[in-house]
Amino acid sequence: MMRNWFYEQLAMYSAYHRDKRNQMTHHVGVPMIVFSVMVLFSLVTVATFEVGVLTLAGLMITILLLMYLYSAPLVGAVAVVIYMALLYAAEQIGAMGTSIALITFGVLFVGGWIIQFWGHAFEGRKPALFDNLLQIFMAPSFLIAEILFALGLEKGLQAEIEQRMPRYLPADEV
Repeated sequence: MMRNWFYEQLAMYSAYHRDKRNQMTHHVGVPMIVFSVMVLFSLVTVATFEVGVLTLAGLMITILLLMYLYSAPLVGAVAVVIYMALLYAAEQIGAMGTSIALITFGVLFVGGWIIQFWGHAFEGRKPALFDNLLQIFMAPSFLIAEILFALGLEKGLQAEIEQRMPRYLPADEV
């Protein structure tokens, strides 16, 4: 059931991101936004253990990565490598103090969204999250999937997405 939901969400995301220029802007803007949120959430301690601290950023990324790993294992494995490095960097910035973390968050968050909206101007279509807020969680996994598809990997996942995508296209494109 989770995999079907995941594939459906990726299909919707794909339908809103067909223009190559929009795709390129998202490969810059999405990581900026995700990293900025990780920096902000690194300021919130969820639990303290003998071996270290669990921040809200660590909790959020762990849940997201578990979903990715379960639904698309290769996408999830690549995401683990990327997002664990980003989490480490985000928590290092958070450790520098609230002011630095908030400035980093603000610059990256606003800049990332400007880049995203610029991409959607090329697309000629509003962002998918305006129709389905859960799409915000699909962007990182879809960007990884796009790279894997370009490398000739994950053909089964690509076929699932392509089969489901037409239902999310505007009527004049179906």
